[in-house]
Amino acid sequence: MSSPTLPIEDPAVANSGSSADAVVFDNVSLAFEENVVLDGVSFHLPRGETKALFGVAGSGKSTTLKLALGLLRPDSGRIFLLGQEVTSMSEQEMFELRRRVGIVFQESALFDSLKVRENVAFRLMEEHLSEEEIDRRVREALRFVELERTIDMFPSELSGGMRRRVAIARAIITQPEVLLYDSPTGGLDPVTSNTIVELIVKQRDVYKTSALMVTHRLQDAFTMATHHFDKETNKMVPLPKGQRSEVPLSFLILRDGKIIFDGDIRELAASRDPYIREYIS
Repeated sequence: MSSPTLPIEDPAVANSGSSADAVVFDNVSLAFEENVVLDGVSFHLPRGETKALFGVAGSGKSTTLKLALGLLRPDSGRIFLLGQEVTSMSEQEMFELRRRVGIVFQESALFDSLKVRENVAFRLMEEHLSEEEIDRRVREALRFVELERTIDMFPSELSGGMRRRVAIARAIITQPEVLLYDSPTGGLDPVTSNTIVELIVKQRDVYKTSALMVTHRLQDAFTMATHHFDKETNKMVPLPKGQRSEVPLSFLILRDGKIIFDGDIRELAASRDPYIREYIS
């Protein structure tokens, strides 16, 4: 069921209820007692695009993901996920909508008592698919993240980077329409972080899934904006000079509960705002 057009003038959110957007925040505010986390935040994520969220600790990045999932309710404003207004949905309705979303947490959030196969297959088992279908899709997802050999291992046997890759496999196994990444490279060394970014770029360019990515590392998003996945070499390679990625990527920077920047890498590089210049330096 389509949602009504929002009575707002901002063109960035004028089509909040349309199927053209994967995620829309319309004038969203949230405070915890006296602590204002978001203050009139509006943005949209078009379907098939990626948006990277930045800001200092406590600026509301992870809270934004929780709001998009309906895990938190804003004090005011409206939020749309895949064309549905999550701010007016019941928990049961949200449960069904969340099936269409994949999530990668910073700490992987794997079940230590379950083997990799069961971790990756968790959501499929809830759907009561056949064992043959589950096994096929688990192996396919693990092959995508180049970890099929770990299928019978426990999370405790994996490195931090491998656990993060298994988390990506679990997130993509249901072929979600939206992916939410909460600091997917947080706590990892630079080499391992690059491996994770390469997988995110691979997923983006192969499946073109809409994605919101919270990250503390500007370098991750810069790499994503300047590289693409080459199917012939099965590697992430730099884009030719002046060429943009086939899948658009934008940067959103939060400060003191407000958005101070929302644009692409060229607009970010051209910004003369003193805070943004210092932030990206």
